[in-house]
Amino acid sequence: MDKVYDYLYNSVRLKDNDIIVLGNSAGPDSMALCDILLNIRKKINIKIICAHVNHNLRSESKDEEKFLKSFCEEKNIFFEYMLIENYGDDNFHNEARTIRYNFFEEVVKKYNAQYLMTAHHGDDLIETILMRIVRGSSLKGYSGFKTLIDKGSYKIVRPLIFVTKKQLEDYDIKNNIKFAVDKSNFKDKYTRNRYRKTVLPFLKSEDLNVHLKFLKFSKLLQKYDEFIDRETIKNYKKCYINGKLDINVYNTFDELIKYRIICKFVDDCYQDDLMLINDSHIELIHELIDSKKPNGIVNLPNSIVVRKSYNKLEINNLIDQICDYEIEFNGYAILPNGHIIEKIDSIEINDNNICRLKYDDVTFPLYIRTRRSGDKMLLKKIDGSKKIKDIFIDSKINKEDRDKWPIVVDSLDNIIWIPGIKKSKFTKSKVEKYDIILRYK
Repeated sequence: MDKVYDYLYNSVRLKDNDIIVLGNSAGPDSMALCDILLNIRKKINIKIICAHVNHNLRSESKDEEKFLKSFCEEKNIFFEYMLIENYGDDNFHNEARTIRYNFFEEVVKKYNAQYLMTAHHGDDLIETILMRIVRGSSLKGYSGFKTLIDKGSYKIVRPLIFVTKKQLEDYDIKNNIKFAVDKSNFKDKYTRNRYRKTVLPFLKSEDLNVHLKFLKFSKLLQKYDEFIDRETIKNYKKCYINGKLDINVYNTFDELIKYRIICKFVDDCYQDDLMLINDSHIELIHELIDSKKPNGIVNLPNSIVVRKSYNKLEINNLIDQICDYEIEFNGYAILPNGHIIEKIDSIEINDNNICRLKYDDVTFPLYIRTRRSGDKMLLKKIDGSKKIKDIFIDSKINKEDRDKWPIVVDSLDNIIWIPGIKKSKFTKSKVEKYDIILRYK
C-alpha cells in the first residue's frame, strides 16, 4: 500500500484540519481505504465522514448499515446514511450511481469537506476501460476514470487506483479488518461481473501488474484528450452561442474537432456520467446534422433530447408543454418568451419589430396570444391570406418556438402582427396615416 500512502501524502498533500468524506459500502475495498485514512489520522489531524448508501436490494443491507454505523462510533468517525426507497429508471446501475453521488455531494457540502474519496481500484479501471472499448465511447470515455477530479469547491479522489482487488483483500486479512461481502458481485447477469470473472484473470496471467499498464494507458489518453479539448473549446465558443450550436459554423471545422464538439455538446449535459452515452448516440447526432430535413430530434438517455431546427442544434430535457396564453394588451405586456410589447410615441425604423396601426382599422382591445390551429393572416399587397404555420416555416422558426411565439390580434380575432416576423394588411408604413405605434423588443 506504499503507493497509496505516497499519493495521499505527496500528491493530494493531506494536511491538518482537512475534512474527507469517504463513500463506504462496507465492502473490502471501502474498509481498506477507511483503515488507511485512520492510520493517516494518527499522524495528521484529519476529520473522516463515512457516507453510506443502502441500495435496498438485498436482505443483508440493513445488517451492513448497522455494522458500519457501529464501526464508525467505535473509531470516532462521523456517519451519514441514505436509504434508496425506490427506483424509477430502467437502468438500475446508472440511476443508483447518480443517487449515490448526489448524496455524497450533499454530505460534502454539509461538512464543508475538501475531499470526497471512493474506493475504486486498479481492477475497476481495467473493467471500465474494456467495457467502454467494447461498448463504444469517446476518447475521454475510453480512458476510464480519473484518479482526481477537481469539482471546484472539493476534489474527488480515488487513491486505491494503484492496487488490485486481491491486494486490498490481502490487506484486510493481514490487518484483521472486518468487511461485508456483496453476493451480487458474483452474479453473471451483470456485465462488469463477467469481465471480472473471465477477462481479468487472463490479463493477470499474462502480467500480474497489468493494472499499472492500464493506468499508464488511461493517463496517456487523458493527456491527449486534454490537448484536443483545449482546441475544441476554442472552436466550440465560435459555434455555440446562446445555448444553440450553429451548424453552418460547425461545418467549417476539421472532422476530429467536429466530433469532439458534439461530444462536448453532450458531455456538458451529462457531466461525469459518460457510461450513459456511447458512440452510437454521437453518430445519431451527426446524422441529424447532416440530414437534409430542416427539423428533427434525437432521443438520448435520461429524457434528454437533441433538436435540430434549420441551422441550429440544441440539447435539453424532453419537449416542454406548449405554453398557451392570451393577454389583453393595455399598452405594455411582458411575454412568456422574455420579450415585451409596448406602445410608444415615435420611432424612425420600420422593421418587423415595429407595428403601426390606424385606430379605426382594427377593433379594440388588442390581445396577444399563441397560435391556434388554422390561423391565417391577411397580407399586404396580396389578395388573400397565408397560414401562420407557413409563415413560421418560411421564416425558419423552430417548432418549439412556434408554439410560444406571440401573435397580436384584435377583438374580432383578426391577426394584426406576428412580432419580429411578419405584418398584416392592417399595419401601416411610415408614409401612411397611423395613430398607434407598437414595438417588440
